[in-house]
Amino acid sequence: MRKLFIASTVASVLAGTAWLFAQESARPTFRVKVDMVVLNFQVTDNKGRYINGLKHSDFKITEDGILQKMNTFAEGNRAPSLIAEDGTAKPMVINPEEREKGVNADAFVGTNVFVLFDTSNYMYRGFVYASDAIADFIRGLDRADSVAVYTFSRNLSRASSLLKDHSEAIVGLRKAVAGDDAALYNALLLTLRDAAKVPGRKVVIVFSNGPDNASMVAPDDVRTVAEDEGIPIYVISTNDAAKDPVSTSVFKRISTRTGGQVYFAKTWQKQVEAFESIRESLGNSYTITYYPQPNPNEGFRKISVEMLTDVGKKYRLRYRPGYRPQSGF
Repeated sequence: MRKLFIASTVASVLAGTAWLFAQESARPTFRVKVDMVVLNFQVTDNKGRYINGLKHSDFKITEDGILQKMNTFAEGNRAPSLIAEDGTAKPMVINPEEREKGVNADAFVGTNVFVLFDTSNYMYRGFVYASDAIADFIRGLDRADSVAVYTFSRNLSRASSLLKDHSEAIVGLRKAVAGDDAALYNALLLTLRDAAKVPGRKVVIVFSNGPDNASMVAPDDVRTVAEDEGIPIYVISTNDAAKDPVSTSVFKRISTRTGGQVYFAKTWQKQVEAFESIRESLGNSYTITYYPQPNPNEGFRKISVEMLTDVGKKYRLRYRPGYRPQSGF
């Protein structure tokens, strides 16, 4: 799996974030090294309906135009299959070294969902409705999914660690209390750090009013981490998109560049619909992993997913556009 190291390139992002120092015993510096690329994507027809039942042999993955060999392939919450040298698929088996580290096949079944809930003073008016919408979303997750609930105002609070017991996650959610200022991008960076340490497929779902008045981290730097780690970000904003063009633009960019989606939902009914849409997206996703072929490009590497069948060429695919490899030292 990809390993998260602390990178000097991302360390500069965190310079001056005093509140972050209080939560981490050592100075937060990031190093990211690409050992394996994880790529989540959805396939839809021209009416937006999800296409299921596709096989690994239906797809071609290239990186900067270089053909990639798939390592694993999975659909929805099913266990991934290993792709052999001859192109055949077989069940995934955890090797003894990984098993000794506590890794098991169940870790690669389902999705690890990290919910980041804005409890700042921007959310006072809709706090209860937002909490109810999140709780309903968690109840509706597949049994194979694990979920963690984080809340934030000025600081991040891990209300519930990553659990398959969804009821416990809701208990943690219900303990959330409204705070003061909003440090969304600081909190999102810490959430991504936690998610990156977990094997298997993961996503981050942000529920926020939108404005950020306390972060020391730039949103595009946070997006870069998510993009390079292969973690889709879904955003549900309660703000009026037309009244906050800055947050609107940032949310669109973060979600699009990581393979997620953004929803602007002012009413609780729209918020519930947004969560239902995300849940449907998670259940209809494909996940491919591969070890990058030799590539001299040390900058942004463009990923392309193509369908090989004539029918498939009419479908639409949503995935992150690429990533930046970073060497650790």
